[in-house]
Amino acid sequence: MSFPSIYDHGFVRVASCTGPIAMADPPANAEVILRHARACHDEGVGVALFPELNLTGYSIEDLLLQDAVLDGVEAAIATVVEGSAGLLPVLVFGAPLRHRNRIYNCAVVAHRGRVLGVVPKSYPPNYREFYERRQIAPGDDERGGGIRLNGEDLPFGTDLLFAADDVPGLVVHVEICEDLWIPIPPSSEAALAGATVLLNLSGSPITVGRAEDRTLMCRAQSSRCLAAYVYAAAGQGESTTDLSWDGQTTIFENGVLLAETDRFPDDDRRAVADVDVDLLRQERMRMGTFDDNRRTHAARTGEFRRIAFALDPPDADIGLRRTVERFPFVPADAERLDLDCYEAYNIQVAGLQQRLRAIGDPKIVIGVSGGLDSTQALIVAAQAMDRCGRPRSDILAFTLPGFATSGQTKENAHELMRSLGVTAEELDIRPTAELMLKEIGHPYGQGEPVYDVTFENVQAGLRTDYLFRIANQRAGIVLGTGDLSELALGWATYGVGDQMSHYNVNGGIPKTFIQHLIRWVISSEQFEADVSETLRAILDTEISPELVPGDELQSTESKVGPYALQDFALFYLLRYGMRPSKIAFLAWHAWRDVDAGAWPPGFPEAKRGGYDLDEIRRWLEVFCRRFFAFAQFKRSALPNGPKVSAGGSLSPRGDWRAPSDSSAAAWLADLARWDGDLG
Repeated sequence: MSFPSIYDHGFVRVASCTGPIAMADPPANAEVILRHARACHDEGVGVALFPELNLTGYSIEDLLLQDAVLDGVEAAIATVVEGSAGLLPVLVFGAPLRHRNRIYNCAVVAHRGRVLGVVPKSYPPNYREFYERRQIAPGDDERGGGIRLNGEDLPFGTDLLFAADDVPGLVVHVEICEDLWIPIPPSSEAALAGATVLLNLSGSPITVGRAEDRTLMCRAQSSRCLAAYVYAAAGQGESTTDLSWDGQTTIFENGVLLAETDRFPDDDRRAVADVDVDLLRQERMRMGTFDDNRRTHAARTGEFRRIAFALDPPDADIGLRRTVERFPFVPADAERLDLDCYEAYNIQVAGLQQRLRAIGDPKIVIGVSGGLDSTQALIVAAQAMDRCGRPRSDILAFTLPGFATSGQTKENAHELMRSLGVTAEELDIRPTAELMLKEIGHPYGQGEPVYDVTFENVQAGLRTDYLFRIANQRAGIVLGTGDLSELALGWATYGVGDQMSHYNVNGGIPKTFIQHLIRWVISSEQFEADVSETLRAILDTEISPELVPGDELQSTESKVGPYALQDFALFYLLRYGMRPSKIAFLAWHAWRDVDAGAWPPGFPEAKRGGYDLDEIRRWLEVFCRRFFAFAQFKRSALPNGPKVSAGGSLSPRGDWRAPSDSSAAAWLADLARWDGDLG
């Protein structure tokens, strides 16, 4: 196995190809297919798709019934098959074929010098500009049969699945154009039967708005089927007697557009992307109703035939042809990020509003440090009070300075509380902390500069203890501020500490997303101008628990790892259950080059950096140890709070249910498998 190889991490490179065709000239069109095929081979493509009837042209009408053309088709198929012998890709191309007493509109599936099978179009259209039933027989009832082609008996039918023995999860199904536009496409049954890569050879002349409709259909089918959906439409060279053609190609995976090409091309075009069949398998395992649906339709899905083949993919580094967000919780697209921030903020506010209404509209008690997490929780609380028609003074906000609280963060906290108009107080925890340390016999209580975990947790625990007792005293609830990333890493003081509250609005928000939420609050003018000014100052503050005194600021990330990498690991582990080695592979592609790929809007230039594979490997091991072997007992006792991200939550009542006494051995063993390749 090879760490740099996409095929060893569950990816398959697919291509959707289009380009000029020669009307009713199969030999010329066979050369076009082979030209694409050779280029795809050089790019490491495993599956290459072509448009409908591309050996003849889709729009040749009654010429489909001419023996001279059909003889040429069979000869051209032989040419393509022979030319594929030394090539990697499975080639899926269109051809009209004689079978029994009719002509069928077919997809021929060829690989390494042999035809694997032939799939007929199920539903030839006969409405508006389409008149296919004049020449073409419907193939919807063709299941379990065969066809004789070039002296060979081959599997023939809509029930064929082409499965790679040496690429787990690569199972291909083929349908043709109109088959997608009906209420129950053949690919839906195929997906239930195990197909992960769904291909559509299409003619599809272009009219205004049709490209958008195709995109909608392909995206929806990929999402509904938890599959990749690859689409190739006919382009230049088709007859323009009454129609025009745009050569649209798209590749979707589980509702996400991976690749597309420009429309109306003058020459060859290929959309190429690396489909994650591992991810699709994981999604299907998680969504139990997917297989429940298979059981409902088992009478048909159980009859699909599997045609096995060996892809023999390369094990070299051929790059990664898909976008991998550096911050998977934070989209780099400005419009998408704006919508995510709008929804996340309002999820938090609405969750808090409902909790307040349900328990008699208590006051809110919150500790404000001047850092990002408590800032986000406070502005959520302020918005909730505004929407409930209550004064912000019902928010009782406290700064609780300890032994290492900096002047800057305390000043930010006070300025934020003042500008929001909440009830603000300062409660110095140092005298109580000194007393406790002395009474428990801690060296610090005897004047020694010992700053261990007990020293830190005495402060963190006292802050929470004060807030809970104040909530008792003043008819309030404690609003939690800890975020999803801290919960993942166990970076919270258990029990009487920042792990606990009466309600936590931040428990579903990863650390890397919070800064963008605050920027959105500023840009969307949720609050007054002086509030926004203070929020900008807070955004520039170093992430620190501020528990250990000294000249050098205590850095959280120096202990638990960069949140950029740890949130990356959290997303792919929590959302998809990926192996650590695969997470490392994706992180390597996302983070190794600072200048490659897009950064989220507003991300400061000065804070943009990269990570090499050694750093990724080191911090991923830290993540695995903390997440699996240490932190679960803290998550098992989480307070209530809303799920926010589709990436998942860590609530023991929701997305993540795990034993508190587990081991990280399986995940560390997976990392160890790759250590030679990881350097």
